[in-house]
Amino acid sequence: MARVQNITGTGRRKSATARVYIKKSKEGKIVVNGREFTQFFPRKTSQLIIRQPLELTERLNSYEFKVNVSGGGASGQAGAVRLGIARALLKVEPELRATLKKAGFLTRDARKVERKKPGRHKARKSTQFSKR
Repeated sequence: MARVQNITGTGRRKSATARVYIKKSKEGKIVVNGREFTQFFPRKTSQLIIRQPLELTERLNSYEFKVNVSGGGASGQAGAVRLGIARALLKVEPELRATLKKAGFLTRDARKVERKKPGRHKARKSTQFSKR
């Protein structure tokens, strides 16, 4: 009996991490932390972000995705899931690389919140300057 190979893609954004498991399917379901992704991400913008690599490559109903996501907020988690889905798709179909790369879905967004500095109100905001 042939062993089923687990194909995964890992995505990170801000402090969120997503592990994406991909499986060939006709349904095209995306399950995030045991719930349908439309329930887990109620905002339409988050749902759009997650679907982007699938719509671009026209693979909306070709694969089933099981996602475990932790850390960060809703926006960071959506970005992490998008990167994970793009990387998982790439492992299954390497010929999609040029399309995904051109759209920027294979690039990890390295932006994070800058830390607060001592003597300042926030990361960069300083106290009001008085000349006299």
